[in-house]
Amino acid sequence: MPKMRTNRAAAKRFRRTGSGKIRRNRSFKSHMLTKKTRDRKRKLGKAALVDQVDVQRVIRMIGSSK
Repeated sequence: MPKMRTNRAAAKRFRRTGSGKIRRNRSFKSHMLTKKTRDRKRKLGKAALVDQVDVQRVIRMIGSSK
């Protein structure tokens, strides 16, 4: 049985935290920024955690054994 391949697209988008949670970037920060408030743009720049229902799928894609 061959090894599982890491999904390279997912590996570039997700990172593990020190405690083992999965961190992700927020969307909607790339264009049409003039209509978004300063508060909203500032919050979009900060990372968020992947929701609990998606964690196992993301871990399988990034091939992390932690």
